[in-house]
Amino acid sequence: MNPGWRRDAVAAVWVAAVAGAGWTGTALAARAPSKAKPATHTVTIDATSYAPARLTVHPGDTVVWVNKDLIPHTATAKGGGFDSKVLAAGASFRFTVKAKAGIDYACLFHPTMKGRIDVE
Repeated sequence: MNPGWRRDAVAAVWVAAVAGAGWTGTALAARAPSKAKPATHTVTIDATSYAPARLTVHPGDTVVWVNKDLIPHTATAKGGGFDSKVLAAGASFRFTVKAKAGIDYACLFHPTMKGRIDVE
């Protein structure tokens, strides 16, 4: 008997199992990583500040600003990417991110209120 028969038999079983499962070297290499579902991120406006002030998101994600402060605010992107207009107490605004970029924004009524969205 050939001394390598056991190794050859194990290899044959493994190849059959992989082929039976529909796996091939090229199929495994061609598989793209699954994309995460779009997420929703909340930015709370309170005490004349955004929390979190800096947020990292992905294209397709939605950012929701919720004004929990007693006074009106805005979330207005530098360069015009989005503008919530006036957000009265209890109001909210949604923006869906479309492309990778960095977006700085501020409150038009309170210029020291600043935030940033990093899109990866």
